[in-house]
Amino acid sequence: MNGFQRNVPLAPLTTIGIGGPAKLFFEARSADDVRDAVAWAQSNGESLLVLAGGSNVLIADEGFDGLVMRVHLRGIDVERHGVVKVAAGEPWDDFVAMAVRNNWAGVECLSGIPGSTGATPIQNVGAYGQDVSETIVKVDAFDRTTGAIVSLTNADCRFAYRDSVFKNEAKDRYVVLSVTFHLRPDGAPLLRYPELQQFAGDAANLQQVRDAVITIRRKKGMVIDPTDPDTRSDGSFFMNPIVPPSLVRTDMPHWPAGKNVKLSAAWLIEHAGFHKGFVHGRVGISSKHTLAIINRGGGTAAEVLELVGMIQDRVREEFGVELRPEPNFIGFDARRPADRTRA
Repeated sequence: MNGFQRNVPLAPLTTIGIGGPAKLFFEARSADDVRDAVAWAQSNGESLLVLAGGSNVLIADEGFDGLVMRVHLRGIDVERHGVVKVAAGEPWDDFVAMAVRNNWAGVECLSGIPGSTGATPIQNVGAYGQDVSETIVKVDAFDRTTGAIVSLTNADCRFAYRDSVFKNEAKDRYVVLSVTFHLRPDGAPLLRYPELQQFAGDAANLQQVRDAVITIRRKKGMVIDPTDPDTRSDGSFFMNPIVPPSLVRTDMPHWPAGKNVKLSAAWLIEHAGFHKGFVHGRVGISSKHTLAIINRGGGTAAEVLELVGMIQDRVREEFGVELRPEPNFIGFDARRPADRTRA
């Protein structure tokens, strides 16, 4: 198979700028490229890593001992008014900007999020009260088990909070090729999130909401900016924990989550003693947002894992709450990565 490169550094392909090299690297620009690369890896006994925008991964310092396939499928197809099929390799924020320009509501609160469109259903990406699962109609994917291209409905994706079938039952089974969204032409923007309501105002249009979201995210270091070291991160590193009411103290910010309660991971981290700007070797916590672990320059995955373990331990000791990391950990051993710091 042509087009392979060897020993390609992966750190520059991630937003946190950390990670060793790929043994083999291939850029897939079509569904046929995806099929061929998967078949080659299977027939040659090579592990396969599917990489897209690199915004939600932590790659081990040793790199990845196998084939890294970067999905670079491009194209946006408006199938009918408000129904849009977006290729997996399209930058997510470019699509959001297009939707807002066309006055199509449904993704405006997800402005400024780095990464590719194909990654959004995997994590069920969400922010400021809006999740992609609210507008996804279907996901077209290559099934590595059968070798067929399949269409998964919204229900098939089994979306939950920052979760989907792609992260659990079908982990490593599918390669997302495109995502189809059903947006609301001339719809009103979503203003569920109190901070956004205060910033944008109840009468804001889609563009004003998008601008407000980007402004808020930039203040928190959550918009990629080469001149701002606080943005050299994976974004929010920990998910807001959902816990039984018995674990909730009166001083904790919290929100209903069915029969349980959602807590603020940022509040827990800060009140466990980790302030904004906390430094651990060449990594640390953003000076703008407690949830972002940043690469201060020359940082390593090992240092990130040490800091993650420290935070998890302290939050568990102080509040009895487990913090779960949001990024995918690549190239580490079978143990949960944070356990490496306590082995």
